[in-house]
Amino acid sequence: MKAITNIKFLKNIFTLALALCVSTVVFAQEDEESKPALEFSGSVDAYYRTAFNDAGLASTDPGTAFANQTGFALGMGNLIASYGTSKVGAVLDLVVGPRGAGATFNSDIVDGIVNQAYVYWNVSESTTLTMGRFNTFLGYEVIAPQANFNYSTSYLFSSGPFSHMGLKADFALSDDFSLMVGIMNPWDTNDITTTGEYSVGAQLGFYGQYLNFYYDSGKNGGLGTEIDFTGGFDISDSFFLGINAAYDTNSAEDTGFYGVALYPQIATSDAFSIGLRGEYFAATVNGGDDYDDITAITLTGSYSLENFILKPEFRLDSIKDGFTDSDGAASDSLAAFTLAAIYSF
Repeated sequence: MKAITNIKFLKNIFTLALALCVSTVVFAQEDEESKPALEFSGSVDAYYRTAFNDAGLASTDPGTAFANQTGFALGMGNLIASYGTSKVGAVLDLVVGPRGAGATFNSDIVDGIVNQAYVYWNVSESTTLTMGRFNTFLGYEVIAPQANFNYSTSYLFSSGPFSHMGLKADFALSDDFSLMVGIMNPWDTNDITTTGEYSVGAQLGFYGQYLNFYYDSGKNGGLGTEIDFTGGFDISDSFFLGINAAYDTNSAEDTGFYGVALYPQIATSDAFSIGLRGEYFAATVNGGDDYDDITAITLTGSYSLENFILKPEFRLDSIKDGFTDSDGAASDSLAAFTLAAIYSF
């Protein structure tokens, strides 16, 4: 009996020790997950651009956002700081330079500018709430140059909002489906809304394809209603085709636009890829009575070395009487070459 009792006692001691070990590991993992972490990332980019037109600086601008200066120019420098746990945290994205100033509608290209500043709460594994200023969910392209294949930007990207100020909720509905809904200040109102108006937005994702919706009243320079599709397909291991199509209408001001852009990209090696952006874009003029038809072809090479990217780019824009030739006469086209250097960290 004594031997049996001792064995039972040893078993109880072993079970208790094992339970303590498991509890210690679990609590250690939970402590590790709940311990705040500070992380930094960002980028710096600069470029050289020349337009094959000597009629003056104004005639060398295609009218799209960013990278329109001639000669050597700065793109932007940005520093992103994130601090938080697996549950809650905050992100602060500061930018300087002309690209950052253009993205935030700030005329000061030297002082620090807030591109993004938001807090988040991972309510569950499938639900995240975000409040503050965050970059737009609309469109194929983004503000950060290292995240785009082409260095210059499209008319579709340039015509939509760059950022939103508000509250959004992201839901992972399944491994393949996602949903985002948000309520925000009107288009590109990065601070408070002074009119009492708000906008709403939604995004439905499926296998990397996204259908986006945005609405505001269209008053006070608002966007109105925009429906946007963004996606792409891997045609092969080395060939990718990106797609962006959008339609916008603003009945309050009789303005709007529509267009489509295709982004075929081929990787010739691990370090070098070449891609084309072919875009058709139409925007209302004369109070909505007519549309200006624009086509733009952009051929870009991308050479990567660690975190460094070198992008030579040739671009041809065509719009009736949209530019000025070297003799001062109206011209239907503008050709330009750009060489951009980007480092991200």
